[in-house]
Amino acid sequence: MQQQLFIGGEWKTASSYMTLKSPYTGEVIAEVAEATAEDAKAAILAASDARAQMRAMPAHQRSAILEKLADLLEERRDDAARIIAREASKPWKAALAEVDRTVQTYKFAAEEAKRIHGETIPLDAAPGGEGRMAYTLKEPVGVVGAITPFNFPMNLVAHKVGPALAAGNTVVLKPAEQTPLAAYLIAELLEQAGLPAGALNVISGDGKTIGDVLVTDPRVSYITFTGSPAVGTEIRSKAGLKRVTLELGSNAAVIIDRDTDVEAIIDRCVSGAFANQGQVCISVQRIYVVDELYDPFVSRFIEATRRLKTGDPLDPDTDVSALISAKDVERVREWLEEAVQAGARIALGGHAEGGILEPTVLLDVDPTSKVSCREVFAPLVLIHSVSSIDEAISHVNDSIYGLQAGIYTRDITTALDAADKLEVGGVVINDIPSFRVDHMPYGGVKQSGTGREGVKYAMEEMLETKLVIIKRK
Repeated sequence: MQQQLFIGGEWKTASSYMTLKSPYTGEVIAEVAEATAEDAKAAILAASDARAQMRAMPAHQRSAILEKLADLLEERRDDAARIIAREASKPWKAALAEVDRTVQTYKFAAEEAKRIHGETIPLDAAPGGEGRMAYTLKEPVGVVGAITPFNFPMNLVAHKVGPALAAGNTVVLKPAEQTPLAAYLIAELLEQAGLPAGALNVISGDGKTIGDVLVTDPRVSYITFTGSPAVGTEIRSKAGLKRVTLELGSNAAVIIDRDTDVEAIIDRCVSGAFANQGQVCISVQRIYVVDELYDPFVSRFIEATRRLKTGDPLDPDTDVSALISAKDVERVREWLEEAVQAGARIALGGHAEGGILEPTVLLDVDPTSKVSCREVFAPLVLIHSVSSIDEAISHVNDSIYGLQAGIYTRDITTALDAADKLEVGGVVINDIPSFRVDHMPYGGVKQSGTGREGVKYAMEEMLETKLVIIKRK
């Protein structure tokens, strides 16, 4: 299979192609176009030329196109899941769940396309404002540059493309190098749904080459990026006065209070730690358990983790498959070794076979170890004993990140106190920090990024406010 670029409503042959291989088997999946800087500029030109048509398109038409996309994707559910499972090594059941969420995300975008509105301003509230009326309009920012990661190659595309089109913008999308096929499928379906040529352009290839063009080209009004803090910081420094939304990851934590029913939450905590091989920005990486529950929690957690099945992502029974690259396997093994040398104990796992790292549980971890203070992005979790909830909150906050955190407690005062004190973008009470539905505001503080996703909230970033004042005679 040879995958071409999608620019200006046409499939374009590239000057070179890269070989895309399965992270699990190593087999060749496709030959994928590598866009040059000139290809990126051509995509921006196409998006710029399509601005007027998208801006003038009635809200009900934008909504209908997004609804049609959702319907088409639902019809191609298995095909889409297979693409995700093959290129991202995402277990089949998780790939199907991602497709379902993507359908929902585009449906939310279709609904929000019809809810864009301004407000009236009572100018006579100020002296000198008499005899005038005012109102605001919401207008699309223009060309949106979207850069997406590998871990949710379809739904995180939807979180950028859906709101952008719903708001009447045009898009140049740069998907992750390892997972471009899911993005190209969306381009194909949007073409079938009737999206005007140039409203969505998809260009795959080297992130720095394409990213630098998107970030610095004056025709691009807004950048939305999900990825590492290092790249996010570089984007921010080069973007100038462009609007920028950055979702940069975390080392998410959950707190277990002494009144928690351990048996009732174990499966949920295990799922949060190891779903998609831990390659989730809000994966449970750190668990803080009050002293008296620590031993039974660790015992139950390990017991439940042992039941997870590793293997082929296309096997419906697989829970954990290969990490996205051999380089990531090696990185995690180095971090593990560092942690053990600093006194950590591997209670379960720690071994890798091929691209698969066994689900790993670490105890007695030094908080300065990379596995604790950095984002592991792997099937690895740390469990700590604490003497109080305040101590746990202190540990959670002792991080350069702040995306989401969870706390299990039956005490409403403890819950509300934690919600107040936790330095994160979202607090989840009586659930893991990995909880997300696609219409809620989602984003973090500190090095977890700036701005918010969640369709309605992303659209707020993608719309300009214009004030209109009318003076009466």
